[in-house]
Amino acid sequence: MPLKDMIANAGLSDLQVALIVIGIFLLLLVVIVNLRHARARHKLLDTSHTKGTEPALANQQRHEPSLGEVNDPSQAVMAAAMVLTASRVSIDPRIDCVATLRFNEPIQGAEILAEIGTWPQHDLQYLLEGLKANWIDGDTWEKITTSFAYSELQLAVQLANRQGPIEVGDLSNFFTHAQNLAEALGAQIDMPGVNAMLDSAKELDALAAQTDIQLSINLLFDSNPLVWADLVSVMQQRGFRLHANQRSFEFFNQGQLLFFSSELDPTDPVKQLTFLLELPLVPIQERAFERMLAEGAAIAEAKQGRLVDDNGLNLTAMAVTSIHHHIDSLYTELEQGGIMAGSTTAQRLFS
Repeated sequence: MPLKDMIANAGLSDLQVALIVIGIFLLLLVVIVNLRHARARHKLLDTSHTKGTEPALANQQRHEPSLGEVNDPSQAVMAAAMVLTASRVSIDPRIDCVATLRFNEPIQGAEILAEIGTWPQHDLQYLLEGLKANWIDGDTWEKITTSFAYSELQLAVQLANRQGPIEVGDLSNFFTHAQNLAEALGAQIDMPGVNAMLDSAKELDALAAQTDIQLSINLLFDSNPLVWADLVSVMQQRGFRLHANQRSFEFFNQGQLLFFSSELDPTDPVKQLTFLLELPLVPIQERAFERMLAEGAAIAEAKQGRLVDDNGLNLTAMAVTSIHHHIDSLYTELEQGGIMAGSTTAQRLFS
């Protein structure tokens, strides 16, 4: 039976026929697009697994990609290492702006890293973590690798550090990248408000400014200046390490830096030695000020020196007690702000 007769027998109008034709065309178009996308994804994953594209961050040659520049998926995966921070730092909502991406179906880490590898180079480093799909420990966020598929992602940027709060332009760029990543990967995205994050950044910066305290004590050898070799000998006997710059000393306890000395000129007689303690970077249980004070007193006694404050006055018991009270209040302020002194979060905030 001719097509025209079939349409007539079905009682379809010209408009209905046209709509049916358009619907069939759109359906075919969707099928074609999905097939092309599936082939591209399989090609990407096959290429990354064949070439072993696990990003070796420490040995990568620096690459500055721009949007649309990376054509080889394996290069894009490695380029992602230049966009994301290479350290083992974990996302912390107390100091990070966090965007969460959720997928209807798990996505391979290779595809995620390949997409990020196309981003342009920028000064700020982003943190990226994922939840493994179908994983027993489903609540553990970890770094993205090419070996696993992920059901959720978190992308984050730090809100403040010693240079101040994040700029509005940098925060806007972060939100743009997060939104673009969600669109490219077909993800739903949850993002905080820009103004709320800017306010949080200012509050975080204010807390850092109030608690970023460097304590110091001074040893004067005004009656008997020390030659450099003599100073090095007594410092090493007390457990100090000579810094790589060969001009200052550091004091550690089980790998934790407690305090350090100011830089000196090895060619000049040493008339004054200053010990410095960056309070937010040392855990309270280390009692770093007490250790610094004890070492200073021992060295002063051994080399006929004296402990003085920044005004050159002898350090008295009353002055030490006052410093202790100040230290306790600063540690309390940090804890109330959700930042534990000496923690990884504190190390990042006061960097």
